[in-house]
Parts: sequence; C-alpha cells; structure tokens
Amino acid sequence: MAPKSERRGLGRGLSALMADVDSKPANDTMPTARKPEVVIDIALISANPDQPRRTFSEEALKELSDSIAAKGIIQPLILRKNPRDPNGYEIVAGERRWRAAQRAQLHEVPAVVRELDDVEVLELALIENIQRDDLNAIEEARAFRQLMDRFGHTQEKLAEALGKSRSHIANLLRLLNLPEGILEMVVDGRLSAGHARALLTADDPDALAALAVKKGLSVREVERLAKTTKATNPIAPSGGPKKDADTALLEKDLKAALGMTVTIDHTPGGETGALKIKYKSLEQLDEICRRLSAVEGGKL
Repeated sequence: MAPKSERRGLGRGLSALMADVDSKPANDTMPTARKPEVVIDIALISANPDQPRRTFSEEALKELSDSIAAKGIIQPLILRKNPRDPNGYEIVAGERRWRAAQRAQLHEVPAVVRELDDVEVLELALIENIQRDDLNAIEEARAFRQLMDRFGHTQEKLAEALGKSRSHIANLLRLLNLPEGILEMVVDGRLSAGHARALLTADDPDALAALAVKKGLSVREVERLAKTTKATNPIAPSGGPKKDADTALLEKDLKAALGMTVTIDHTPGGETGALKIKYKSLEQLDEICRRLSAVEGGKL
C-alpha cells in the first residue's frame, strides 16, 4: 500500500483500469465486456474487505441469479491475487455477480486477473459502483472519506477523477456529520439523502429523523421543521450567540475534510475570530501538522 504521506493522482491511469469495467450496463450481463483471460473456481474467490458497497438488494440478486442460471456470466469479474491467501483471489469488481453466481450454484466464473495495489483496488471498486449508481449516499460518502483518509486524496482530485462536482462530494461528506442512527436510516432506505441533508441544520436531528420516519414526512416538511426549531431556539447549544448559516456550514465542511471536530468563533461584525480543532489522538494531531506543512509547501 502506498504510504499515506505520498500525494498522488488517482490510480495509475484509471481510464486504463476501467477499460475492464463496462460503464453502461444497468445489469451485469450485457454482452459488451472484454473476453475473460481465465475461468476461476468460485471457492477460491473472496470479497474485497474494502468494498464501498455494504448492502445488496435481495430482489436484484435473485433476478441476476436467475439470469446467470439461464445465460451464464457474460461480463467477467475483475480479480487480483489475494494478498492474504497465495492460493486465492480477491474481487476488484463484480462482487454482485459473484454472489449471484453462488446462488445459481455455479462452480466456476469467468475472470480477468490484474496486478493491482490496495489503492487501485479501492479506487476501481468505488468507481465501478458509482458508474452503476449502486451506492447509496452514505456508502458513497464513506468511500470518499476512505479515499481521503487512507490515501490522501483531496476533494478536488476526487471530483476531477470521478467526473463529479466538488460540491457533490462536499455535500455527501457533510452527511457523515450526522449521528450514526440517522446514517443507518439512510442506508436501509427509511430516509432519503434529501432528508439527511435537511437534518444537518436541525437542533435535534435524531428527534426530527424519528418524527420524519414515523409520519412519513417529505423532504420539504423536514426542511421546514428544521428551520422552525432553529427560529424558536435563538441560543446555540454552547450557550453563546447563534452562528450564522455560512459559519455553521464552514464548520461542517472542515469537519468533513479533517474528520475532527471544528469550531469557528467569529467576532460578529468584525474580521477576526478563532478556529479550534479538537483531536482525539496523537495520530490526529500528527495529521493536522502534516496537512498544515503540506499547505505551507504548496502541496495541498
């Protein structure tokens, strides 16, 4: 794995890597993929532990399994040698096909085997899922965060490489500031990403989320309730004056970028203030120092 301190572009030419991954199909059996190099015993294949997608639709898996049972797997899996098992393989792209093939009781699957490092595996798995719109908002945000924390990618570099706007990436990362219970509501479909964005400005997001689920509130209704509770609570939780929306959003952006608690105390009507970053470990303190040094050296 590349050291975290190394700043690098996204992968070694992701356009070349992605030549093995069809970016068009909504299902996994389109006959446009490249010819597989090998056929691999399905028992030798393991899932990627860093796979960005954590949930798989049972209905979609059944449909794909039925299709594979009838027609076989047309689009090969992309594998690499398993770094934890010299006799096995690890999935880079195609976990859904692998799961469906097991249900269809296939013993072998077509595959393309590539020599890829950990960075390229994570990047390729992320991009394959994003291209097929398979990740929910929280899974996508967590994948972005993983790329940034583990491999030092910036929001700008991710936006450029993935064909996404920086605001899209920033807005998804901001969702990770919500309580874990709300994130799980988005993952399991009880709340939409739009609901989650509206909850970001709520004084008590947990209570409002529970109400939204119980009463089936729309995103607009949640937005209205979040603003209403703000208006009736002019004192911030810290006991100080209520912060303006721009300052609050900037705090959330910095928290999403650093993965640490950030507080901005801006002098009302002035141009001075204080920026506080709360770290939970010496490793996080080292990370702050590294990023500040990178900014000073013009590398960030």
